[in-house]
Amino acid sequence: MIIIAIYNRSITYFLLYAVETDNLSKVYSSGLKAVDEISIKVKNGEIFGFLGPNGAGKSTTIMILTTLLKPTSGNAFVAGFDVTTNAKAVRENIGYVQQDSTVDEYLTGRENLELQARVNHIPKNVRSKRVDEILEIIELSDRQHEAAVTYSGGMRKRLDIGGGLLNMPKVLFLDEPTLGLDIQTRYKIWEYIKKIHDEFGMSIFLTTHYMDEADKLCDNISIIDNGKIKITGSPKELKNALGNEIVVFEIDSSDKINTLVSNIKKLTTVKDVSIDGTMITVFTTSGDQLTPQIFQHANDLAIKIENISLTKPTLDDVFLSHTGRELREDDGKYDRKKVRERMRRIRA
Repeated sequence: MIIIAIYNRSITYFLLYAVETDNLSKVYSSGLKAVDEISIKVKNGEIFGFLGPNGAGKSTTIMILTTLLKPTSGNAFVAGFDVTTNAKAVRENIGYVQQDSTVDEYLTGRENLELQARVNHIPKNVRSKRVDEILEIIELSDRQHEAAVTYSGGMRKRLDIGGGLLNMPKVLFLDEPTLGLDIQTRYKIWEYIKKIHDEFGMSIFLTTHYMDEADKLCDNISIIDNGKIKITGSPKELKNALGNEIVVFEIDSSDKINTLVSNIKKLTTVKDVSIDGTMITVFTTSGDQLTPQIFQHANDLAIKIENISLTKPTLDDVFLSHTGRELREDDGKYDRKKVRERMRRIRA
């Protein structure tokens, strides 16, 4: 969407959304509907997280938004341009850092960037200066003449991100930017992403399997599963929607579990309840108030509570609540054992 403002009889155009889709769908020849009528709006200048397990539709969506794949139906706009009818303009206004590194290990850092600059048709008269600027941004100026094979994993990822910045894009797509990196290096990459965003006001579309990464970096996120958007909002909004706290407890038998859950759902502080076997998870606005009530209802039904815990909701809990599985389950299938283990790990 573009907003037109008139000031002193001159017209100024403001881009409201960096990325916008309307009922976007992709159906492959096999009949698989990888993307199912999704509508998302990424505000200009924000960091947007796109979360989902493998096979959820993330990769297909990104391929459409970066003009690598045509949609079956619906519309998509990036930097104000239609990805189908104006693909060239889209490509001129985006940077795309893939999950797998594109760094040539036998070239120096500078040579890698110069090669990508030529591929991206950066004018020859500005190419050298642009590479200098990018090397400074990613803090590789002092290692620019060394072969990339001598770089650490974090340095190579910074070089990948530098390649995505060469054309000074309006929208930067980052696909799993810290996958496989150690925690210290991940934190360093987060700093670079924030630095890029703050310095250039650049819109960033980020996919990640790390919930702490989305929580730390993103202004808003969407969770996609089975090709459909499950929920969208800021990390804080999504966590608050579950309730201020989570009470997880396990009972000795499932015989009266439905009656117990039905009674718990009627309590004023309860926002949602989920069941997995004999494990019950309750999202509540007041754990301290709810806990004794749970014991009372269980006692009335002669149900024994084996263990109970109280904690604050995380984005992992948001994801689990909306998809019934953890984000990093590689097979994309519901795994009861993993969910139960996750429930057991929820501790203050």
